[in-house]
Amino acid sequence: MTASPVVFADRMLSLGLARVSEAAAMASAKLIGRGDEKAADQAAVNAMRNQLNLLDIAGTVVIGEGERDEAPMLYIGEEVGTGNGPEVDIALDPLEGTTLTAKDMPNALTVIAMAPRGTLLHAPDVYMDKLAIGPGYPKDVVSLEMGPRARVEALAKAKGVAPGDITVCVLERPRHEDMIAEIRSTGAGIRLITDGDVAGVIHCAEATTGIDMYMGSGGAPEGVLAASALKCMGGQMWGRLTFRNDDERGRAAKAGIKDLDRIYARDEMVQADVIFAATGVTDGSIVQGIQREPGYLTTETILMRSKTGSVRRMIYRNPVERVDA
Repeated sequence: MTASPVVFADRMLSLGLARVSEAAAMASAKLIGRGDEKAADQAAVNAMRNQLNLLDIAGTVVIGEGERDEAPMLYIGEEVGTGNGPEVDIALDPLEGTTLTAKDMPNALTVIAMAPRGTLLHAPDVYMDKLAIGPGYPKDVVSLEMGPRARVEALAKAKGVAPGDITVCVLERPRHEDMIAEIRSTGAGIRLITDGDVAGVIHCAEATTGIDMYMGSGGAPEGVLAASALKCMGGQMWGRLTFRNDDERGRAAKAGIKDLDRIYARDEMVQADVIFAATGVTDGSIVQGIQREPGYLTTETILMRSKTGSVRRMIYRNPVERVDA
């Protein structure tokens, strides 16, 4: 008799996933503002890996720190967990915002998502053009085929406001200068961020941030993580891989990408129910950063499940001597 597959028990696994992101954040705490990006990232990687290996899952990292020869831990294809449990895909960024952490700047996060095996896009480490909006709009009210001006005007019409009442989040990079100029020509406002475009996309679904739309290019792996969050919170997102050279096209082929021009909608990047957790390292608009007091570290984590649309905020106060326990 063939054994039945183990069910993806997202409700039971969600608290364990929160513990994984919390551990990574606490491990990087001592390196906030210390100017060492690599050390902060490695501390988060080590802690995240240790905690993942305590979970009863047969997990495979599909979005990780890089290829096996580039990343000694949490590389793409690495197997994590006890092996006793559901087969799952894992997308992670142990420290989203290494520069932000090293300089003690806002919005550094530890981020992880989990879904049933074979349901997360295996995005190669290349750039992705991204476009995202929050919930409550007609399907495909904006698209990647539109120019920046058309996107702003279409969203404003759908929202019932003037373009000048729209705010767009954009990663501050020289490659976005023309796009920024076109957005501003509509009268729309722009929230520029220096790093952390997972948080930038999440902003669209958080009413308190005042952000209506995210657009611009950033890392493709981060695009899958952002799509995981939006699948839980509601909202629409599209992504298209972009390539600068043949080496990057080769990475796409290795990841199983056949149509290099394909535009992926949110539910094509994340094809099944997903759980998502992010813990603040430095203070940000989504979660509070790590708070220190004598003998204790306190973290805030946002934990989400797409099956229920639930968004839980968790405060965890932990004695310093037990941070690694």
